[in-house]
Amino acid sequence: MRITRSLVHILTMALSIIDAGATVFFPSYISDNMVVQQSTVITIKGSSTHRGMVTVKASWSKNPYTVTTDAQGCFEVKLPTPKASLKPHTITVSDGEPLTLNNVLVGEVWLCAGQSNMEMPVAGWGKVDDYENEVKNANHPNIRLLQITKGIAHKPIDLPQVNGGSWRVCTPQAVENFSATAYFFASQLWNRLGIPVGVIDSSYGGSPIEAWTSLGALKHAAGCEEEASELEAIAGDEQKLLKKHERDMKRWRVEFDLADSGMDGDRPRWTGDIDDASSWYKMAVPGAMHDNGMDNYDGNVWFRKEISIPEHWVGHELTLRLGMVDDDDVTWVNGTVVGSTKGKSVQRTYHVPASLVAGNKIVIAVKVFDNGGTGGLLGETDSLSLSMGTEKISLAGEWLYREGISLYGEHRMPQPPSSHKYLSNLYHSMVYPLRDVAFKGVIWYQGESNAFRWKYYSALFQTMIHDWRSLWKHDFPFYFVQIARWQQPQLVQPDATWAHLREAQADALAIDGTAMVSAIDMGDPVDLHPKNKQEVGRRLAQAVLAGTYHKGIYNAPAYTGEMKVTGNTAMLTFNQPLTVNGDKAEGFVIAGPDMQFYPAQAIVQGNKVMVWSPEVAMPIAVRYAWANNPPNNVRSQGGTLPLAPFRTDT
Repeated sequence: MRITRSLVHILTMALSIIDAGATVFFPSYISDNMVVQQSTVITIKGSSTHRGMVTVKASWSKNPYTVTTDAQGCFEVKLPTPKASLKPHTITVSDGEPLTLNNVLVGEVWLCAGQSNMEMPVAGWGKVDDYENEVKNANHPNIRLLQITKGIAHKPIDLPQVNGGSWRVCTPQAVENFSATAYFFASQLWNRLGIPVGVIDSSYGGSPIEAWTSLGALKHAAGCEEEASELEAIAGDEQKLLKKHERDMKRWRVEFDLADSGMDGDRPRWTGDIDDASSWYKMAVPGAMHDNGMDNYDGNVWFRKEISIPEHWVGHELTLRLGMVDDDDVTWVNGTVVGSTKGKSVQRTYHVPASLVAGNKIVIAVKVFDNGGTGGLLGETDSLSLSMGTEKISLAGEWLYREGISLYGEHRMPQPPSSHKYLSNLYHSMVYPLRDVAFKGVIWYQGESNAFRWKYYSALFQTMIHDWRSLWKHDFPFYFVQIARWQQPQLVQPDATWAHLREAQADALAIDGTAMVSAIDMGDPVDLHPKNKQEVGRRLAQAVLAGTYHKGIYNAPAYTGEMKVTGNTAMLTFNQPLTVNGDKAEGFVIAGPDMQFYPAQAIVQGNKVMVWSPEVAMPIAVRYAWANNPPNNVRSQGGTLPLAPFRTDT
């Protein structure tokens, strides 16, 4: 292994253990209180201010290991580990002055990664169910926690930053801001295996899967090939990245606005009179879009208001005040642009030339670009007005609005290089630096940030799994959570982005050594972070115990792919007998040859489900729990696991 001068600097600056006068230094993931993976070979690396011989001695082994540092003082030792036990060990490294790592345990180590539902802490901003008692009872000396600091990098870095600088023993204080899913998973493993468990939390809220995957892998993944290749050629050069982003934004802005439904080429369609107002919706202004029926929308939205003005205003210059707009706006009066402003904290005041005030009707059209947050025409009621001199007409009240183009489609906005959503930024800073850490497997909870680009997720997710296994040169087991319910409950929603994303997640089961746990029965219409992380951790642990440790059974109900149609009834077959949590099965929809889906009735009979609807005479397709937030109450025979969403019309 080639060890660079930058590594020496990092090893010296980012220390997990520094004794007065110490001359040996380690990366922060090698520290007191760590858990090392049992029955494998771990890598102990570090640096010494004394260039020469370094001896490494673990208390579980009779034999010391001696190596010679390189010219920069760096060293690396491959150290075999024994079977797990509860006995604390030491690892002593000496370059003439010994440094000892204390309270080291040998057990099982798991890497826990993903976005905010993995990051969500027990207390902190997460506050899981019964979090106060969970924190109070979190005294587990044989569970150890390592939390990777959130950060980005434009090219791979040698070593990670670690919150607190080292491994921590599981205590109430340690778990407060630690991943709840990882903690509950670890406690379940400890309770069942009775051996030390170490969990590494490497998670970042709001992150897409592209950020967790290397550029080398993304060059071959649908939807990322061109950009990943260009970024790989740039090789992390900051100035080149900024110039690229500037070019990308200019090109994107033009393409985005041309694709807006309110535009006809480069000419606006909705700034003058409209033929059919029935295609427009109504919203009270001022008011946030996300509080008025557009809670999951970002992008261009057009607002319109027609008002009558006094006859003596005709032919005079007017002043239009719109208050604050979140985020940017372009504003027309009677079909002509009168102003454009960027930034939500700026008061909009536009002058309307006298030439536009030719009649007693004024048509105001505002194209709002919302780049996240609440969006819309905001501010106070008296901040919206049209005036001539001291005379004023309030513009507060009912406006018409219509979607122009969503930010979350094919025309996604380029991310800046400083973003945690940028290609490979998290791989470089929170995955690659862990490449020398030995662990048993991975648990993964991510997907929400990719829902609007679900078409690419199947390929991207599988690419990432292969990419990580290639980095560690190990086909470790990979367990993942299928995302929970969110947004307003619906039964019939054929184009639901979250439903498609869940299906794309499940596609990864084609890879050997993977398993999925579904969280479809959890969720909240207004909170995409389910509070019952205890159950998520329990399901992951149950799946891992069965699949990796061969203890117990994790037998989630699943559709086998067999459907037979008799008359107007479809009979579906499942891998086990099913139960219903309630009076009747909910969540099924059915379609005929026109592929129009209708709510279906369903009867569970052992491992069969009969599905039909009076609206469908010739069933062609059946779907279950196919919506962003679908009803679902079909479960495993024991009632502990939900039936995962599926469709027969893939």
